[in-house]
Amino acid sequence: MTTHFSPVTKDQLAEIMLVENACHSHPWSEQTMLSCIGGRYFGFMLKQEQSILGFYIGEYVAGEATLMDVCVSPDHQGKGYGKQLLIHFTEQAKSLGATQLFLEVRAKNISALMMYINWGFVEVGRRTGYYPSNIGYEDAIVMKKKL
Repeated sequence: MTTHFSPVTKDQLAEIMLVENACHSHPWSEQTMLSCIGGRYFGFMLKQEQSILGFYIGEYVAGEATLMDVCVSPDHQGKGYGKQLLIHFTEQAKSLGATQLFLEVRAKNISALMMYINWGFVEVGRRTGYYPSNIGYEDAIVMKKKL
């Protein structure tokens, strides 16, 4: 079955929130997600027929694009869809005029961390105790890629 990208719009909020809630121990609220649709934000869903495999939300400001949120439905993880989303985010950011990309990743999310490193991101900082976790807090690794 073929996959395709379609823009994230407010009409898909309920569908996106299902994936968001399934992916994260501390997901964004619907209000936060809604505030990141439109304006300086851009996002796309990766779909197979009518089902959402995953999505991302990016932000573009003054030559810099930040990957704000990326999720692959747990049923579809480990199949390369995360990389497809990352490639699409990079292409969209370039088309908007970005010369550098930024993202944050949980320090314990080794599979995502390795994907970002393999895509050319490097660690430029760490936010200690940034993410809430089931027990306390977890560091965020801040990463950057020059285009």
